[in-house]
Amino acid sequence: MVWGATGCGTNGNDYNPPGANARVGPVLIRYAHIAEPPDGPWQSGDDAPLYLWLFNQGERPDRLLGAETEIARSVDVVDADGTARGPVELPTGKLVELEKGRTHLVLNDLRQRVRGGDFVWVTLRFERAGEIALQVQSQIPTYVDDDVTGVPGLTSPSPGG
Repeated sequence: MVWGATGCGTNGNDYNPPGANARVGPVLIRYAHIAEPPDGPWQSGDDAPLYLWLFNQGERPDRLLGAETEIARSVDVVDADGTARGPVELPTGKLVELEKGRTHLVLNDLRQRVRGGDFVWVTLRFERAGEIALQVQSQIPTYVDDDVTGVPGLTSPSPGG
């Protein structure tokens, strides 16, 4: 198993995209994050989408077989409409975007509350590249609700917050 983590570069010219970034074998993992909670924290029992981009730099195709995490009952690979599907093909030299409106992962039946900004461990399993555990952040809400905060333009992570 390979352990991955997120981090910031020390050079001001480095570009560090949002989300967890890692590598397992020849597979690059970019922008891994749990979708922004829609109107407050994800609650226990909710299903939360997990998005990421994968790029296989290897000479042979690979497949994302699945994922697991202790904070959810299960993790499924689903189509854009939420229908469970099988593994995700990772051809060589092609970007595969697992995101809203496309195939992506879903953390089913969360076992705990997950707020925007929280980090959770998720293990991804690949057919050839193996496994990697990475710390994935729940996206920090970006919406503005002037009525809740009372201050124009101040972001509120949840109603009443």
